[in-house]
Amino acid sequence: MTPVIVILTIVGYFVLLFVVSAFAGRGSSNTSFFTGNRQAPWPVVAFATMGAAISGVTFISVPGMVVAKGYSYLQMALGFVVGYVVIAFVLVPLFYRRNLVSIYGYLEQRFGMMTYRSGAWFFFISKMLGASVRFFVVCVVLQSLAFGPLGVPFALNVVITIALIWLYTMQGGVKTVIWTDTLKSFCLVASVVLSIVFIARSLGFDIGSMVEAVAADDTSRIFYFDNPKGGEYFWKQFLAGIFMVVATTGLDQDMMQRNLACRNSRESQKNMIVSSISQFFIIALFLVLGTLLVMYVRNTPGMAVPEKTDELFGLVASHPTMPLVVGVVFILGLVSAAYSAAGSALTSLTTSFTVDILGASGLDERRLTRVRRCVHVAMSVVMGLVIIVFYYISNSDAISAVYTLASYTYGPILGLFLFGLAVRGKVRDRLVPVVCVAAPVICYFVQRGLLVHYGYVMSFELLLLNAAMTFAGLLMLSKGKSYGKEPDK
Repeated sequence: MTPVIVILTIVGYFVLLFVVSAFAGRGSSNTSFFTGNRQAPWPVVAFATMGAAISGVTFISVPGMVVAKGYSYLQMALGFVVGYVVIAFVLVPLFYRRNLVSIYGYLEQRFGMMTYRSGAWFFFISKMLGASVRFFVVCVVLQSLAFGPLGVPFALNVVITIALIWLYTMQGGVKTVIWTDTLKSFCLVASVVLSIVFIARSLGFDIGSMVEAVAADDTSRIFYFDNPKGGEYFWKQFLAGIFMVVATTGLDQDMMQRNLACRNSRESQKNMIVSSISQFFIIALFLVLGTLLVMYVRNTPGMAVPEKTDELFGLVASHPTMPLVVGVVFILGLVSAAYSAAGSALTSLTTSFTVDILGASGLDERRLTRVRRCVHVAMSVVMGLVIIVFYYISNSDAISAVYTLASYTYGPILGLFLFGLAVRGKVRDRLVPVVCVAAPVICYFVQRGLLVHYGYVMSFELLLLNAAMTFAGLLMLSKGKSYGKEPDK
């Protein structure tokens, strides 16, 4: 697959993106940028949300995970489904009842300005780092396949792609995000299904023999109950999956901005349930693809599983023995996953920074538009810089890096919301930032201590510990606490 074909595929996808964003952004305003006027049809949002949860990191990293971790990720995906039910029936009604533009406005209503700002800042850090890691992986792949051979430096690759993403999200905001995510979901599902079909054919499989071969392969083990100290242990993965999706979807302005664009809470709940089940099956397809990729490498002379397993899919898709269409499908799925995810992240970061941190929502329409556009440019610049920094310091598989970062940065957000829902009464608002910073610091030393002294590998349950530490700190700061349903607005 030549660099020219890669570039043409990217250009073709961007043409589609700009057409969709131009259609979605017609008659846009600040309200439509932030909430989509709450008129989005729930089936469209459900299809868009399914794809939104699957980033370029999923596309690259999940197939390669099977080499070392089998299908253990499905254990976490089962937890995701339960977590989405919690979001649908606990958080969605709460956010609609309070008519929130930014979900972190709940923290101000419950506790005060410092708690509100703490939640907003932790979201900003979480989303900026997480989105940058996801997009960084894609930039690295495209650099090796296209931009590097053409002599384009990595930094310029990042600048060009971030600038294009800024252009198509500049006007329409969440309306554009929903419709471009719909395009992304279609391209993503089509690309993974077509990749499975073409690679299975190359291995001489029909559907029945493919299923038998995948089930018999040593990379397709799903459940891990034998080693509680290991990172793949079932209950670690399942419970972490529940709380991870509550934190990274239900308490994430990026993800909830789509769901709050539905007409009412009931439609938003339908969207959440349908998209969660769809997401589980899409993740399963990626893992099946991973096993087929490993089989193909084993059966092709001169090929070997790469040391960095994130490179596995790209290695096979671009191999001379593969039909050209597989490479095109790979690039299409990759860019559709990556660019839409980066676009939605920029939109949510712009919304949260403008509304939560700058407090600009009370400005008149003209001034608010000017502030929003300036923030949008600033978020684009910061994301580009973070991606370039990751390029020089990364040394682990991307999906693990994303969830490790999330465990540290979403933990305080999860703790804040759990406390708000479970404990009536107020806290000493001005001291909340201290608790939110102290919790992940303590968790880091606990994680290191357990590993060094007991050989215990703390996996994604780090998020739960982080949230629990935040919850405990808030209890210490509470004034006249009692337990029960969160107080009304």
